[in-house]
Amino acid sequence: MSERTSVGLDVHARSVVACAIDGETGQLIRARLCPDYDEVHRWLLGLNGPLRVVYEAGPTGFGLSRFLDSVGIECVVAAPSKLVKASGDRVKTDARDALHLARLLRLGEITAVAVPSIEQEAARDLVRAREDARGDLMRDRHRVSKLLLRQGIVYYGGAAWTGKHQVWLRTHRFDAPGLQVAYDSAVEAMLLTTDRRDRLDAAIVAMAADSEFTAVTDRVCCLRGISTLTGFGLAVEVGDWRRFTGSTIGAYLGLVPTESSSGGSRSQGSITKTGNTHARRLLVEAAWHHQRDYRTPGVTMRARWDKAPSAARLRGHQGNQRLHARWEVFRARKKRPVVANVAIARELAGWCWSLATLE
Repeated sequence: MSERTSVGLDVHARSVVACAIDGETGQLIRARLCPDYDEVHRWLLGLNGPLRVVYEAGPTGFGLSRFLDSVGIECVVAAPSKLVKASGDRVKTDARDALHLARLLRLGEITAVAVPSIEQEAARDLVRAREDARGDLMRDRHRVSKLLLRQGIVYYGGAAWTGKHQVWLRTHRFDAPGLQVAYDSAVEAMLLTTDRRDRLDAAIVAMAADSEFTAVTDRVCCLRGISTLTGFGLAVEVGDWRRFTGSTIGAYLGLVPTESSSGGSRSQGSITKTGNTHARRLLVEAAWHHQRDYRTPGVTMRARWDKAPSAARLRGHQGNQRLHARWEVFRARKKRPVVANVAIARELAGWCWSLATLE
């Protein structure tokens, strides 16, 4: 052990419950603090050093970890899903949680999460704001279409949610005043959300063109199905790709099957769905593009290739060929498309890692 005292913090918006274990004397030191960084620092200075601190990742963010690191105190942010807990433990309090964290830290049983930089966290917030806008827009569109469907009105003029479709939406008038107000409100909400999404798209494109994530974004965009928005989203969500290998990136994103094996039997189920939900969705959506035949890259793909180095273009071309070939194998085996697509997404994650870590 490099530290004498292991400290567990149960951090909340209005309180911090702390528990310290002195490795030499075995003494337990408890305290209830306010969530002020200076007060936490002063309390830690009263303990026997060297210190090591841990708290769970959560809604309070990484500010405390950055502050403690800046004042020379090592701080670990624990992954909540990886904390070891007794199956029979049915009592949960802040004090017990802090003590449990301190004990796990003392035993070296903490799985730490990577603390992003301030710039990376800001870019991640932008990407997630766009993801929220996408979900809001889908719900707003459903409200409009289902309101019309209840009135027996269905659009047959081509693809929905195009400019032509929006002109068609504005032509409807209803005799019931309440229905007209509800319809106008639903259409207005949809248009406002569309405008918000478009503004976020423009901000992401601008940041992707000139930021620390530009190089990774340009390289992963050499794969089919990955545009600037998707590539930038993967770059900021994963962050440091060198933490993983081509085989472990799939497990980090929850794209590997669950397993329950014992003795000579082996049973695998659906994917684990652990890790980063947003990055996993981006990869699953991108994987569908590899179902189509891959021949000569089109104009859009070549425009993306022009931004990447030659080694990345070659690697991307190889990946596109391989992923389409895998789709053909699954099709010949009569695999269900949704199952095959998840398998392609897992392999696509490996190709993205290969391009992101390319020198």
